[in-house]
Amino acid sequence: MAVWDDLVGQDRVAAQLTAAARDAEALVTAAGLAAPAEKPMASSKMTHAWLFTGPPGSGRATAARAFAAALQCVSPDRALGGAPGCGFCDGCHTALVGTHADVEVVRTDMLTIGVKETRELVRRAQLSPAGGRWQVIVMEDADRLTEGAGNVLLKAVEEPAPRTVWLLCTPSLEDVLPTIRSRCRLLTLRTPPVEAVADLLVRRDGIDPGLAASAARATQGHIDRARRLATDERARARRAAVLKLPLRVDDVGGCLKAAQELIDAAAEDAKQVAEEVDVKETEELRAALGAAAGTGGRLPRGTAGAMKDLQDRQKRRATRTQRDTLDLALTDLIAFYRDVLALQLGSQVALANTDVRDALERIASGSKPERTLRRIEAITACRQALDSNVAPLLAVEAMTMALRAG
Repeated sequence: MAVWDDLVGQDRVAAQLTAAARDAEALVTAAGLAAPAEKPMASSKMTHAWLFTGPPGSGRATAARAFAAALQCVSPDRALGGAPGCGFCDGCHTALVGTHADVEVVRTDMLTIGVKETRELVRRAQLSPAGGRWQVIVMEDADRLTEGAGNVLLKAVEEPAPRTVWLLCTPSLEDVLPTIRSRCRLLTLRTPPVEAVADLLVRRDGIDPGLAASAARATQGHIDRARRLATDERARARRAAVLKLPLRVDDVGGCLKAAQELIDAAAEDAKQVAEEVDVKETEELRAALGAAAGTGGRLPRGTAGAMKDLQDRQKRRATRTQRDTLDLALTDLIAFYRDVLALQLGSQVALANTDVRDALERIASGSKPERTLRRIEAITACRQALDSNVAPLLAVEAMTMALRAG
């Protein structure tokens, strides 16, 4: 398979990146695997910095990783005019699975990416590629850069090493500094068709076609969420609970109880992540620091700071997990009320939540479109409040009360 096979519904983007990979190959070949001059890069379809934007689930990171693999492709077919990115050669395979020495994929489970981590990336970006082709830095969460980290990255993008390529992924242009985006080539992805996402789940993950179609429709083409919904029974149970919320906000008590349950579900998600990851991380660090096996082993002097850093990181990760779970629930709620609005307006668009059509019709018949729009605005305001670090319970309680008032 080619490296683009998992890039669903993005033929135009795949074509642009294939053309850039061809020009990148020409630069490497012309230089005889020596550092090429910077001027040919500027006049070709290849450049040193790219910005992948698009709505959540559109495949920004998938496109960036596929392009990284195409840049490292060493298939013999290239010499015969074949496009880089075969998907089979050692360069493609190791880049896609995350073991290529010259491809660094940066993703974070924290709320932000700080200056320290970014400086380390910039330092790596100055190194010559071990394989003689390209040093590729894929930053999947460039929108999480702090302002200071963004300024550090800006210097690297302004003065790139000859063989370094930065691939930055963000939901929108506004999520990165204007000075950074002005130095990047922009690629905008779209939400893939529901049918294409369902086909991918069947083809790539072996999911039952009916379940794949249901998950793709419920998530409106969000590839990662669709996969999780199709493969994780707990995720389906959480979604089902969220979609019952609109029927439970008839009084103040119901509003407050529903808000608390949303917060508790998010906290449970964070707890599950901690149970799966934190204990293993802690034991591995204790072993690396020279502690005896088991939790009772004493640490050598001078290592308490490392343990404290790990604990702080785990707390930040728990906070992000809780926020992400809440945001997912709010996204499902917006989709619910969007379906309600479609029914009220007699729209012919396909509904996302056909599995709860009775609830949709009940809410639609009992209110007006104006009220539905106010409810959608209340959910959006809650998401914005959470992004501004408002206490989650307060933000969600305010939202449920607004849903009641309409």
